[in-house]
Amino acid sequence: MSGFLPVTREEMEERGIKQPDFVYVIGDAYVDHPSFGHAIISRVLEAHGYSVGIIAQPDWKDEKSIDVFGRPRLGFLVSAGNMDSMVNHYYVSGKRRKEDAYTPGGEMGKRPDHAAVVYGNLIRRTYRDVPVILGGIEASLRRMAHYDYWDDAFRRSILLDSQADLISYGMGERSIVEIADALASGIAVKDITFVAGTVYRTKKPEAVYGGVLLPSYEEMKADRKKYADSFLIQHNNTDPVNGNVLMEGYPGGVYVVQNPPQRPLTMQEMDDVYALPYMRTYHPSYEEKGGVPAIREIKFSLISNRGCFGGCSFCALTFHQGRTVQVRSHESILEEAKELIRDPDFKGYIHDVGGPTANFRAPSCQEQLVRGVCKNRQCLFPKPCPHMKADHRDYLELLRKLRALPGVKKVFIRSGIRFDYLLADPDDTFFRELVRYHVSGQLKVAPEHICDAVLKRMGKPENAVYEKFRRKYEKLNQELGMKQYLVPYLMSSHPGSTLKEAVELAEYLRDLGYMPEQVQDFYPTPSTMSTVMYYTGIDPRDGRPVYVCRNPHEKAMQRALIQYRNPKNYELVHEALLKAGRTDLIGFGPKCLIRPRKEEREKEGRRESSGREKGVRTNRRAEDAGHPPARRKKTIRNVHRKKAAGDNRR
Repeated sequence: MSGFLPVTREEMEERGIKQPDFVYVIGDAYVDHPSFGHAIISRVLEAHGYSVGIIAQPDWKDEKSIDVFGRPRLGFLVSAGNMDSMVNHYYVSGKRRKEDAYTPGGEMGKRPDHAAVVYGNLIRRTYRDVPVILGGIEASLRRMAHYDYWDDAFRRSILLDSQADLISYGMGERSIVEIADALASGIAVKDITFVAGTVYRTKKPEAVYGGVLLPSYEEMKADRKKYADSFLIQHNNTDPVNGNVLMEGYPGGVYVVQNPPQRPLTMQEMDDVYALPYMRTYHPSYEEKGGVPAIREIKFSLISNRGCFGGCSFCALTFHQGRTVQVRSHESILEEAKELIRDPDFKGYIHDVGGPTANFRAPSCQEQLVRGVCKNRQCLFPKPCPHMKADHRDYLELLRKLRALPGVKKVFIRSGIRFDYLLADPDDTFFRELVRYHVSGQLKVAPEHICDAVLKRMGKPENAVYEKFRRKYEKLNQELGMKQYLVPYLMSSHPGSTLKEAVELAEYLRDLGYMPEQVQDFYPTPSTMSTVMYYTGIDPRDGRPVYVCRNPHEKAMQRALIQYRNPKNYELVHEALLKAGRTDLIGFGPKCLIRPRKEEREKEGRRESSGREKGVRTNRRAEDAGHPPARRKKTIRNVHRKKAAGDNRR
């Protein structure tokens, strides 16, 4: 059925629906576009014969706001939105953001903090016995006990705090249909314990087949090392082929049980998902407020893949989408591109063709499809695995087809390019065409840092790899007669980075002649390796202590060093250089980062002036005593040196 899904009872009745199968409560505005998780899940359910009503951004202070459609036949679905609600609301500094790109008009404050928890409890106060299923990235990354940066607290599984019955984690297309089919067949929600990609609770751990027991919540709360150990087990069980069932104990004999992830979608299944009848824009009721800002970023972009085997420590993709890359066919992407071209607002520019990592168009190796991804080894870090096959031919062919479409002037790539994977490809054809056709003046890449000790904690390649990429990029631009630049994303205060490493990064930028306009301070979001390091002070991968910058003032100094040329950062940079013992970088030399303060210059001037006066007095005393003045001695020595030098030249 075409058209938007119902958002009011009247729209529901117009569709001939007396009681919806599911009511979907979301923290975002309703945007029926495949870049929005709620759009995909609701359209997938609709394609399988289930009716869905949408309650977007309900007033959580009013219990009636959840009662728009009445009691659903099968259950409530709950998502905080496309972002974790706390990331959506707050900068890493703790300051509240002023705009929400996922709300009509960009208005902030239309969803609560910890939205999935608040919505779950709101539903429970009205409908005590209706199944509640959480989904979306907030639920996915908080499905087990986790550190919450904003509360600075170790929190329970969101399943318990929200009073939900199930979590459908990850992308969820398979698991949500299996849950719906089970509920429709009459199976009680408490008995739906068999669906891959779900989390449930039980008081009968002995009934869980093959479950791996993690440290309990109370143990982890008392001993942070236990949490680091638990997280490593979770990190090593994120694959649908070789992942185990995990169990986490709580007081009162309750266990939260995580089933292995759902299987990756095949190419045909991916095509089917993206071929559903999306309206590709926001609900018309938002028009009077100027629409939903987030649509501008993705309206003329194409998603070609999902999943990432990059393995960056600060990224949650491993936990959410998994390491196995899944792709759409060329035909599917080209068909969507033709829809973009028909849009009256299309100006000939496709803004992006990619996903989490644009140049991943296949699993890293064929073995992982049979045996699963390696548990204790990454595909690209610290060196590319010899089994990894770096091949850009399929992506290159896709881009060529898109460039050839009538009405397309330019196809840009704005998703992240994994430069170490690019260098691992022995064929330079893609690199050359990337530079020639797909860069809009600047290519954004993410080296993140230049100190190998920090890069190791980040799960990123050594700086020498980025330098090789940078030189090759510059060479290709010269060969092709292009003047395009690299814009490196850099991160301050990541675990492992002290002021020493921050100063080294500033020196690197000085030598490069580049000062970034934006700097990302490390943001501890739930369920990443880096966040666990931040909270525990331990790298779970080797069990070793890691320096963690938690002091807000030191974080500000590390951030300021990356933008040392900004006059507003002078005091912070000055203090950082003093603390790091790098006063050699304060001065007038070409290697200095900043000049001395005015009072320091004046003090130095007085010192030099005092030294000259002292020299004059000394000479006068020497003359009075019958000795030649010191200045004359120096002049005589210089004459002798020049004479000797002249003799040597002759």
